[in-house]
Amino acid sequence: MGVLDNLSNFCTVTSTRKSKRKPMQTVEIKVKMDCDGCERRVKNSVSHMKGVRSVDVNRKQSKVTVSGYVEPNKVLKKVQSTGKKAEFWPYIPYNLVAYPYVAQAYDKKAPSGYVKNVVQALPSPNNPDEKLTTLFSDENPNACSIM
Repeated sequence: MGVLDNLSNFCTVTSTRKSKRKPMQTVEIKVKMDCDGCERRVKNSVSHMKGVRSVDVNRKQSKVTVSGYVEPNKVLKKVQSTGKKAEFWPYIPYNLVAYPYVAQAYDKKAPSGYVKNVVQALPSPNNPDEKLTTLFSDENPNACSIM
């Protein structure tokens, strides 16, 4: 039996082709959908893609959420192939932004509780003006007593 075990070590077949598995990710896309037919068309086109685990369509927010082992650009192209105008989800929750009413961040078309994800809405650590405004705020217990 020892000879056969030794021979099996030499006869193993190794594959030179390494297949990288795509990471599990969630892709959110903004798609304008007017009716049940639009919603069904978008959902069916994406759900038949390879690697898709779940598809969630929210017509009220114009949002499609796809989870699975997929590439975001391929999902976007597949949704655009239905004839609908689609883009990656440009919004983030309202409470994650320091300045939600900056001109570029506030969007009337955004769903409730969301603002656009822009750099101007986040605080910059090197700006001295922001340090002064926090010095004289109502939340600061050591603020100026004249205010």
